[in-house]
Amino acid sequence: MEEEQFAQYVRRYSDTIYRVAFHSCKNAADSQDIVQNVLLKLYREQKEFESEEHVRRWVIRVAVNESKKLLCSAWFRKSVPLEEYAQTLELEEPEESTLFLSVMSLPKKYRVPVYLYYYEEYSVREISSLLHTKESTVATCLERARKKLRAALCPEQKEQTGE
Repeated sequence: MEEEQFAQYVRRYSDTIYRVAFHSCKNAADSQDIVQNVLLKLYREQKEFESEEHVRRWVIRVAVNESKKLLCSAWFRKSVPLEEYAQTLELEEPEESTLFLSVMSLPKKYRVPVYLYYYEEYSVREISSLLHTKESTVATCLERARKKLRAALCPEQKEQTGE
């Protein structure tokens, strides 16, 4: 891979890799490590990519795999409180901070599909391919995540409907 092409990929995909990693491990330092690992693998990759979308899907798939590998490692026992990280973000509205904390408090099996669906704008089919799961599983995860978020963000709705 030529250095100019690689530099373009770094500019284009670093933030995406970081966000995917952070949604998995909830830790800024580990997310940055994952970004470096993914970019190193991209630099060393010998195959030709068919298109920009192929590169993007490859990068996200490798980021998901690297995140899983990190979470399964023996030394991964530390965590950063979400509230501490949320304070470092420059979110314009208080609602954005509340939404961020609510999404990050979801179990990982819901958090990653929610991120890919709403922030990266992948379809259910594409997410199932990226996460190596069934489309129905992704759809169920998204539906359950929406219910959990609705309950967390709008408790008065739950009281009104009698649930």
